[in-house]
Amino acid sequence: MSRDPRYDVLFEPLRIGPVTAKNRFCQVPHCNGGGYRDPSAAAEMRRTKGEGGWGIIFTEQTEMHHSSEIAPYIELRLWDDDDVPILARMADAIHEHGALAGTELTYAGVNGPNLYSREVPLAPSAMPIRTYTSDPVSARAMTRRDIRDLRRWHRIACERARTAGYDLICLYAAHGHGIFQHFLSSATNQRSDEYGGSLENRTRLLREVVEECRDAVGDSCGITLRLSLVETIGELGFSNVEVRDLIEMHAELPDLWDLAHGTWGECSGPSRFKAEAAQQELVEGIKQLTPRPIVGVGRFTSPDVMAKQVRTGVLDLIGCARPSIADPFLPRKIDEGRVEDIRECIGCNICISGDMTMSISRCTQNPTFMEEWRKGWHPEKMNPKGDSNSVLVVGAGPAGLEAAHALGKRGYQVVLAEAGTELGGRVARERKLPGLSAWGRVADYREYQLSQLANVDIYLDNRLGADDILDFGFEHVALATGSSWRADGVSRYHVVPVPSDGSLPVSTPDDVMAERYPRGHVFLFDDDHYYMGGVIAERLVEQGCRVTLLTPAAQVSAWSNNTLEQPYVHARLLELGVSIELNRALVRIEAGEIETECVYSGRRTRQPCDAVVMVASRVGDDSLWQALVAREDQWAARGIASVRLFGDAEAPAPIAWATYAGHRYARELDTPAIGDALPFRREVTGLKD
Repeated sequence: MSRDPRYDVLFEPLRIGPVTAKNRFCQVPHCNGGGYRDPSAAAEMRRTKGEGGWGIIFTEQTEMHHSSEIAPYIELRLWDDDDVPILARMADAIHEHGALAGTELTYAGVNGPNLYSREVPLAPSAMPIRTYTSDPVSARAMTRRDIRDLRRWHRIACERARTAGYDLICLYAAHGHGIFQHFLSSATNQRSDEYGGSLENRTRLLREVVEECRDAVGDSCGITLRLSLVETIGELGFSNVEVRDLIEMHAELPDLWDLAHGTWGECSGPSRFKAEAAQQELVEGIKQLTPRPIVGVGRFTSPDVMAKQVRTGVLDLIGCARPSIADPFLPRKIDEGRVEDIRECIGCNICISGDMTMSISRCTQNPTFMEEWRKGWHPEKMNPKGDSNSVLVVGAGPAGLEAAHALGKRGYQVVLAEAGTELGGRVARERKLPGLSAWGRVADYREYQLSQLANVDIYLDNRLGADDILDFGFEHVALATGSSWRADGVSRYHVVPVPSDGSLPVSTPDDVMAERYPRGHVFLFDDDHYYMGGVIAERLVEQGCRVTLLTPAAQVSAWSNNTLEQPYVHARLLELGVSIELNRALVRIEAGEIETECVYSGRRTRQPCDAVVMVASRVGDDSLWQALVAREDQWAARGIASVRLFGDAEAPAPIAWATYAGHRYARELDTPAIGDALPFRREVTGLKD
């Protein structure tokens, strides 16, 4: 197959200062939960993207000096020469397939609590540190000497980045994070000297650092500037008008303008609340203000949208973070005319949760993300088939679909049996909830890929029992039979069922997704704390219910802070008229009323109620597995070598956990047992004398 001519514009080379990108695909800086702790894992992840055809690949933010760091979050560091080999390993990996290597130098300023270095934080003006965890630390105002030091530190960091082999050095002034944005914004810059006040003064540090960094690296590196298009914090914030004035005032300052949206949550907004190319209005027309090229983001997943951005002169480069995670081979598939094979990002932001929880990142669509080095998993290539031939996969939810697809690619004869009438399992149901339609791509991608495999057969409306499976004679049986929501309230707050006299209707998300709706005034008890409580509340409002959301947490959908959704969820519920009761738990259900209690004081209140919806926890459906295990003595005679339970059926979790479980099952089938050895590689800190 060959490339569609409509997309030729995406493969034209682009000059960026002293270097040239081979195409218009730019993997902009993104965190991955690896940082300084797992550098080889991050390097191989980015090498794989180079193989996938990206023209420019940046690291995540790189802390460029020890006096401003964001522990406990795990990012890259370039504090001294000891950090150069780690950065060099990544640059070498990126270069392997002809991509330009970029690194994003960051001085956190008012966002850096310095919990590790214990240095006093520095900022344009004295103020409390602004972090996700509201650390009780303040920054002192920088003196002119501090500013001179900062300029020198940037020059040194640029020289180290050049030594490490980088082609592009990005200065971070976006998402409210980074010293340059703090100087640009009158919200954080309240100085009265030559670095404060007018826009010209507030841009002074930026201009000085860019010019001095360019002098430091000469003609070997391009200097790029990552800038927020708007700071959405009110009148004091750095506005889109000022951004345009800045670019017009310093039109040729950087070699590339990298334009992000506003806050990180706005720039990487989840698909529930942000459409593709959401920053279009903010970025249009900026290209006419500067002769330098522009890269922008917007969770671009459609090649048509990408090509239009370049063809119409909105952007010169298509910036992607999340789409490059979901499919590292996105550019190559477009180039080879295989658009239908792209694993589209669903905008669930589970990847971001890795950074927020200081753990290795995951991807719902791409279970190999961050496992390229740790487990040797390639996103497009499977290990060869083992000695066995046939596998029965029971359950066509995300785990079963991924297992069947990966097993089929390995070369096994696979039968996928689904009790329902459509593929997708929980995804088929959840995609119909408010804002979750994009999540259906999890099923759509795998359904299409399975249709291309002659060695995979699919049977719908086919509920199997233990007798059926024992009679079939498959060598391996993979059980991905899913889970269901509990109606008894057992979850985090309650470890035993909530007392109920049975007179009040109690529903679960499964009931709502099956369109069995409660009526009247509904109390929704959310002890799940992820997305489900919010979307079920939305659906109930759509059905005419009066909804009160009750949660023992201090925030609605509290865990969704890790996916940058929580503020949007709360705002949406308020818009819909949902009453919200925080720090309260449901403790009793009786005729016509419920009893709740404060999680701190234990003080109880009775409230009239027509129905209850429990968004508490899920329980795996392992009944088929239990039945087969009970007859394990018959397996060998029936030709069965193994029966394995995985995915939500084994332990309910987010969808990304299910696709990972399915992929892991497929990868590990017929591989040698490793005993007590670690199932992944890791890096251990080297001891110094």
